[in-house]
Amino acid sequence: MTDRVLAIDQEKCTGCRTCETVCSAFHTGTSDPDRSRIRILKWDHIGFYLPVSCQNCDDAICTEVCPAGACRKDADLQVAVIDDKLCIGCKTCVLACPFGVPKFDKVQGVSIKCDYCGGDPECVKSCTTGALSFVSKDMANSLRLSDLSRRMIEAQSASTTDGELHR
Repeated sequence: MTDRVLAIDQEKCTGCRTCETVCSAFHTGTSDPDRSRIRILKWDHIGFYLPVSCQNCDDAICTEVCPAGACRKDADLQVAVIDDKLCIGCKTCVLACPFGVPKFDKVQGVSIKCDYCGGDPECVKSCTTGALSFVSKDMANSLRLSDLSRRMIEAQSASTTDGELHR
């Protein structure tokens, strides 16, 4: 069993979309970002790029609402997966996800989402900037806390005049 997650460092993402291309090629045999399980939200005018993928929630609502039992927790990977042979294309998981992560693959007529490529994510291997990594849940939490601490220090420094914090 793996206790690993996809960690995203938004500041390192250049918006190249290689991860989308590699993901779609791995899963579908075609280079079609619309069929990728990871997507890059882009704001080119300000140079802001955000990789978005499944958060693999502990209590994944997508697995609870699937009427066909196609969306379920994989016992080995401990990740929510969608079995395309069982999926009936109702899009209930797409609507239920608070992060809007599962997508509907119009070509196959089924919902799709990240499955960590069976435990060896292709997107991570293809990310040349290091924006994506596959790490333990503990490491991911440490990275988030470290980033939050850094941002709080930066915010405090920016709002401090003569040593006083202005609220």
